[in-house]
This record gives sequence, structure tokens and C-alpha cells, in this order.
Amino acid sequence: MLAGTYNFSIDQGATFSRRITLRNSDETLYNLTGYTARMHIRRELPDTETMLVLTTENGRITLGGAAGTIDLYIADEQTATLTRDGVYDLEIQSSAGEVFRVLKGAVRVSLEVTR
Repeated sequence: MLAGTYNFSIDQGATFSRRITLRNSDETLYNLTGYTARMHIRRELPDTETMLVLTTENGRITLGGAAGTIDLYIADEQTATLTRDGVYDLEIQSSAGEVFRVLKGAVRVSLEVTR
């Protein structure tokens, strides 16, 4: 599986949610049953510090099992902490420990005026 590229736009101080549907090469839905997922947002690729972390464990990613969906959720309190653009990638991990990167790209932050 090769990672696709998708750029996100996030409004600072607003709730962010996005649904991604993962498909196999034959266009059937990818079964995510038993998988976990993680996504890191960093200022720049080589940075060791993260701006924000989304995982199935912290509730910011929900997997839809046989429906192949990946739901991303960032509460307004967390988007309020984002003050600059960054980069991200999204990985899934099977119950057997295999890791696949499914998406990568830029995160554009639209700064909030009303606070």
C-alpha cells in the first residue's frame, strides 16, 4: 500500500472532523477490524516535537471496521493550540503488528480572529 497525499485545512479554535474511506486496489472497502491508527502533526518533517497527536487510543481517531472508514476528530480546545502550518502522516497498524502509512501531506492552519 502506497501512501496517498492529501492536504488538510484546519481552522484554529474550531472543531475539526474528517472521514476518510480506505479502499483496496480493486476498490473494495479495506477491512480495518483489529487495526489501530496514529497520526502526528509536526511543524516540519525533521522536528522531534509534535504539534498534535491523534490515535485510536486517545479517541481522536475512530476506525469503522469493515466499512473501511477512518474518522479524525480534534476538539476546538486542541485546534486552538495550533499556531502554524505543519506536516502529517497517518498510519494504521494491524493486530499482527504490520504498519502501513495511508496518507501524508501538509496541514494548513487558518488562524482564529475571534477568541
